[in-house]
Amino acid sequence: MASASEPETVLEIENLDVRFDVYDGEVHAVRGVSLKIHAGETLGVVGESGSGKSQTFLAGMGLLARNGRVGGAFSFKGQNLLGLRAAELNKVRGSKITMIFQDPLTALTPHIRIGDQIAEPLREHLGMTDQAAHKEAAEWLGRVRFSDIARRMTQYPHELSGGMRQRVMIAAAMACRPALLIADEPTTALDVTVQAEILDLMDELKRQTGTAMALITHDMGVIARMADRVCVMKDGAYVEEGPVATIFTRPKSDYTQLLLAAVPRPDRDDRGGRPSPRPVARDAPIVVEGRDIKVDFDLRGGFLSRKQTLHAVDGVNLFIRQGETLGVVGESGSGKSTLARAILQLLPLGAGALSGTVTVLGRDLTAADQAALRASRKDLQIVFQDPLASLDPRMTIGESISEPLRVHQPGLDRAGREAAARAMMGEVGLAEGLINRYPHELSGGQNQRVGIARAMILKPKLVICDEAVSALDVSVRAQIIDLLIELQKSMGLAMMFISHDLAVVREISHRVMVMYLGRVMELASREALYGEPVHPYTRALLSAAPIADPTKARLRERIHLSGDQPSPLDPRSAFRFLPSRADTPGAALPQLKEVAPGHWAAEFEG
Repeated sequence: MASASEPETVLEIENLDVRFDVYDGEVHAVRGVSLKIHAGETLGVVGESGSGKSQTFLAGMGLLARNGRVGGAFSFKGQNLLGLRAAELNKVRGSKITMIFQDPLTALTPHIRIGDQIAEPLREHLGMTDQAAHKEAAEWLGRVRFSDIARRMTQYPHELSGGMRQRVMIAAAMACRPALLIADEPTTALDVTVQAEILDLMDELKRQTGTAMALITHDMGVIARMADRVCVMKDGAYVEEGPVATIFTRPKSDYTQLLLAAVPRPDRDDRGGRPSPRPVARDAPIVVEGRDIKVDFDLRGGFLSRKQTLHAVDGVNLFIRQGETLGVVGESGSGKSTLARAILQLLPLGAGALSGTVTVLGRDLTAADQAALRASRKDLQIVFQDPLASLDPRMTIGESISEPLRVHQPGLDRAGREAAARAMMGEVGLAEGLINRYPHELSGGQNQRVGIARAMILKPKLVICDEAVSALDVSVRAQIIDLLIELQKSMGLAMMFISHDLAVVREISHRVMVMYLGRVMELASREALYGEPVHPYTRALLSAAPIADPTKARLRERIHLSGDQPSPLDPRSAFRFLPSRADTPGAALPQLKEVAPGHWAAEFEG
């Protein structure tokens, strides 16, 4: 038993060893890990993909794959959970120990309504009546920032976005007020303001109930904000452990230093010797220009229900010069990806009404026929968030990279295409020996380099990166950002870089555009937008962005937006920051005003 001065030990792991039997041998995933977590303490567990972070805790929860073997001890309040039967283990997990999983779609039951999934553990473990459990479930949905809660309670997981599903998981895990909360990448899929609120909520739960927390993440900003102690993992073992302030200011291991050096910072431009974007000449030619771009989707809620119009993109103007990167930031549903597809003319037929004009190198794409549009494709390319989803698993790496040449350079023979692919692989840092491999044989970072090579092989004039680095480890992400900057310098590319990560956008962009529910809230140079933000939405985003500095992360003031977030289907949502006009019939929509040379902000009150 803990002494009066020492908090209770909630979790103690001793010499944990996890191995998996695979076709060609054995994978030693966790190598002799030992740790303790006390009541009211948050232990941050950091490391890159494959380091063994998740497997350490999945083993203790009895959730290893069938080919896994575990040794050592995983003790919850003195009881070793390893080897317990499922019935005994179920008395602990789901109530006294809960877990927020990284992928909510696989963790939520697809045929059970959201409200029932949150209410079930409240009935089973806390003995609540069905009515009381559903009432509590609705309250938790409100705490994780859901609107229209009554409708959400009746929906199924597939009807929600990825971020919404993650919030449902967080609500379900926290509703029982567990003694130990294991959070495995709990905020990866969330917008920055929702992420900040969820972290605040988790921190509040810890203070109120003394919950111990294991926070597994690759995001050093989240660790800086939440953790009391930090364990750094690499290749299945801990390479360093200590108080959070010590790990960030005086890291001992080379690996910890590498991780910290690769972390982007939204509060400063220090690149640590890494490449920086080259300044853009004021008279550089404009590669792409959009005027009053609008994309509307007609939605029908159900049988005989009234049709509603979603203004996904609502009157956006932009231009990008040669050699320039325009960063586009905003939360889920802001219209970032729809805007990108409108520029590239990639909206599915019949999916949305597109208006306005998009010109690329002086050619009006919105008025172009299919032949002209196809011819223009060689100048327009996109790099997607998930490279595995955009690469054909049946094609070798060389075939995937060279495929655009078959369409746009039909006179090039097979040997010529292969030579071009090899040359492009060298430019993006891929070894030539990988040319005959398949996507499943490469790492996530290597596959993203393949996607970039495929996009660059035609020497395009405009490349759009749609969340191109958000799924990558911190060190790989830094490498991809550096690669994009160097390719832009060598090829004179115009780039649109879409991301919800404000720190990454600061690293790569010349100018930044902030979007909210299909409209532009602020547009300025990187220096002006991060140094002197004007619009309240921009300031709220920046105040919520994680900072890899424990002192700054805990002392800075958060800016909270008042009121509930409006539905994008509500016509009054355009007046979110100008509420005095919302109920005025025929009121003019908020317009962008130039508040300083080259710095534009939408009208707002307050």
